[in-house]
Amino acid sequence: MIEIVAVILLAYLVIHFCIRKASTAGSAMEPTLYNGEEVFINTKAYLLFSPDREDVIAFYDREKALEGGEEPLIIFRRIIGLPGESVQIIDGKIYVDGKELKEKYNYNPMTTAGIAEQEIKLGEDEYFVLCDSRVDSDDSRNSSFGMVKTEQIIGKVSFIVKPFSVVSGPDHRKTEEEATPTPANSY
Repeated sequence: MIEIVAVILLAYLVIHFCIRKASTAGSAMEPTLYNGEEVFINTKAYLLFSPDREDVIAFYDREKALEGGEEPLIIFRRIIGLPGESVQIIDGKIYVDGKELKEKYNYNPMTTAGIAEQEIKLGEDEYFVLCDSRVDSDDSRNSSFGMVKTEQIIGKVSFIVKPFSVVSGPDHRKTEEEATPTPANSY
């Protein structure tokens, strides 16, 4: 009986203090996250380790966070550039520190490089993020969006929980119609 109570208490503490539920808004992260889906955000994922390239993160909108008052909008994007790196987009291809980035998945081709047309040197607390719907430029390519600062990050998106037919990690979605970004061909 004590073990059951301990397990229930531990599960409660983990869910209450380490997990946050949020809803997605918009189509910027399709096909990984669709509008209106509910996800679990692991708020302690970066307690010991820093965010990694290709993590799908949740973070606060910088402008709304500065205004105060209501809770700021939560945004979801994929990390491409890490602190201290240089990022540039040339002919739809991403270059990190001068080398072409080989991503794990194939995305829609980028039609605009935005401010990343020129090499961007990231600060020690900045991340360059992109939408998974790469034709959407509401990400670090847009000067009004900018880089994501460490203090804006809420955590790592761990699970899609609603719709209930798709309970999985953001990069492991399997449905009859499509899988989360098409895995890149390995040659």
